[in-house]
Amino acid sequence: MNKHKFLNPVFFVSSIFILILVVIGAISPGRFEAVANKLFNFTTINFAWFYLLAVFVFILFLIWLAFGKYGKLKLGPADSKPEYSFFAWVGMLFSTGFGSSLVFWGVAEPMTHFFSTPFPGLEAQSEEAARVAMGYSFFNWGISQWAVFALVGLVIAYLQFRKDKNGLISTAIEPVVGKNRFTANTVNSLAVIATVMGVATSLGFGIMQMNGGLNSVFGLSNSIWVQIGIAVAMLLVYLISSATGLKKGMKWLSTLNLTLCLALLLFVFIMGPTVFILESFVLGIGDYITNFVQYSLRMTPYTGESWVTEWTVFYWAWAISWSPFVGAFVARVSRGRTIRQFIFGVTAVSPIIACLWIAVFGGTALFSDLNNGTMIAEAVDEDLAVALFETFGTLPLSTIMSLLAIFLIFTFLVTSADSATYILGSMTSKGSLNPALVTKIVWGLLITAIAIVLLLAGGLEALQTAALTSALPFTIIIIILMISFLKIIKKDRSSK
Repeated sequence: MNKHKFLNPVFFVSSIFILILVVIGAISPGRFEAVANKLFNFTTINFAWFYLLAVFVFILFLIWLAFGKYGKLKLGPADSKPEYSFFAWVGMLFSTGFGSSLVFWGVAEPMTHFFSTPFPGLEAQSEEAARVAMGYSFFNWGISQWAVFALVGLVIAYLQFRKDKNGLISTAIEPVVGKNRFTANTVNSLAVIATVMGVATSLGFGIMQMNGGLNSVFGLSNSIWVQIGIAVAMLLVYLISSATGLKKGMKWLSTLNLTLCLALLLFVFIMGPTVFILESFVLGIGDYITNFVQYSLRMTPYTGESWVTEWTVFYWAWAISWSPFVGAFVARVSRGRTIRQFIFGVTAVSPIIACLWIAVFGGTALFSDLNNGTMIAEAVDEDLAVALFETFGTLPLSTIMSLLAIFLIFTFLVTSADSATYILGSMTSKGSLNPALVTKIVWGLLITAIAIVLLLAGGLEALQTAALTSALPFTIIIIILMISFLKIIKKDRSSK
């Protein structure tokens, strides 16, 4: 390994910053939590509108690209072909882009909205509350989040495979900000920090859910020590996966994840209220389409309610903080596809799978509460991490399904850590497509450490704060990225 890679300012600055956060959080979790709460309030009060408007603009831009004259351009030479099959490609997109988080929230979110509704005048735990809960869950996990990933990934893929440039964010925004070493290092460091916080947030959710599953199946206590044990086990398996390389370990794990997801999905679909699931899925899609613009720009300045900031704004910020990582990764596996294929795959296929997952699992839980009085919503209100396992409790073979779900969550966590550290290694090695193993190990250790610190410093709220705050400066960078990409493709077209 080239020792000079560690002298890279981006690696040095970002890793030291994360290490300082880890040390402060470990020494004084209470103070860390208090500062995090202040940052959360500051960001949500002053910039919620900015997150909503930015993501809506990203969607409009991608629609224009996909259906316009640039849609046929390939992410690579004109004669290039996709490197991965469609199934493997979608599996990698889904596994990397929030797979583990969807397993966490697939039941937890609709049941939370069912128990405590998004609208003040809506009666909780009613049939209408169930409908709104499903429609809003579809919205929060639909096109909007994936549009952020698609935009960042598209620019990186175009530069890497069509322009033969590195995949760094700083390179992508040069047409707007110019070529300046200080600016480039600052932008890349912000991208790395946002990525670490976004990935640590997702790992934290997954670790909490695994602890909830182990508690449901084996009676293992919900404690930080169990969660640390899960994190360490995840780190060890990740190191093995990382050592095998992207095409072996990552591809195999992603295919396994998607296969296991589909198996669990099919089981619950057949053994659960099948007709209800189908009807709620169709109705949910209809409500999603009908309310898309309203939900996308929904604010509550006259009533002062915090629901939108706690849910939609948090999700958008979380997606933005993940976007350097997910965008760079989907770019890495999308060589040879056209811009139109890329946008369709990332913003349509993946959200459809996400909505189907919510309809099957969330719909089963809603049906059980509405018709069988099972009180899953109450259990979820007490502990979000048990949502999936409470739902399995209403079905046959609940213990086996719970064990498979625990295994799925674990492999998702490993996949996320594996792909994230690969991308972080690339981002801190001047865009190298083959970052050194030691570099990836350093980032794996730091991501795991910051996830543990966030769990120590307040669990769910600290995780949400980390994603929300780290995403703010990067939202501005993505806007610059969008303008820059427009300049690049216009210049390419005019030069032909």
